[in-house]
Amino acid sequence: MKNYFDLKGQVAIITGCSGGLGVQMAHALANQGCNIVPIARRKEKVEGVAAELAEKYGVQTLAVACDVTSTEQIKNVVKVTMEKFGRIDILINNAGTGGCAPAEQITDEQLIDEIQIDLVGTFKMAREVAASAMIPAKYGRIINIASMYGLVGNMVPGAEASPYHAAKGGVVNLTRALAAEWGKYGITVNSICPGYFETPLTKATLETEWFSNYAKGAIPAGRYGKEGELDTTAIYLASPCSTFTTGMNIAVDGGYTCI
Repeated sequence: MKNYFDLKGQVAIITGCSGGLGVQMAHALANQGCNIVPIARRKEKVEGVAAELAEKYGVQTLAVACDVTSTEQIKNVVKVTMEKFGRIDILINNAGTGGCAPAEQITDEQLIDEIQIDLVGTFKMAREVAASAMIPAKYGRIINIASMYGLVGNMVPGAEASPYHAAKGGVVNLTRALAAEWGKYGITVNSICPGYFETPLTKATLETEWFSNYAKGAIPAGRYGKEGELDTTAIYLASPCSTFTTGMNIAVDGGYTCI
């Protein structure tokens, strides 16, 4: 019997892997036997994640501190990963930020910071991993974590975030562009566009009575996403068997963007 989602022996770099969705996806891939390189700016956080994954799933891990706006640090991540494992099969570009303010009040610094982390950082990671590991191997799975707000606008009071929309919209079309360019190398490039998911940053808002009432009218599923509901999409896109799915932006949003 064939296991279509077996990732044993493969190696995945996951950015923004100090908490929230990044750690959830790391657990999902490790559960399938994948070795994990969790990266984030805080070394102690990724070291904790790496230790937990190794103990729970018996996979190999490598914790590396990295700011995805730094080309030098990105090159180091790829270098030390290749030195340890000799391969990088999967890249999940999850690092991001998301400040909220009315567009007319956004500063130049807020705009540039959002784009540097969410869009430029995604490109830099993909560029280095592809050039150093995936193109030579003629194989790779790149998964960019965009957002449903990269697909649509937003009228939620207090949640205005035009730079975030712009950056994530850029990730959506960057995904298409890289898929088109690197398909000849056996690399698939897709994005996941999450809707409202509970993370340490969103928990307080999502559990309010106001949001519960909003969700019933705005989200066909009638609620926000729960822990683990993004995992199967990540596993599917990371699978060696998902050879003919590329350039796609998959919304995992309870139906938010379908209405």
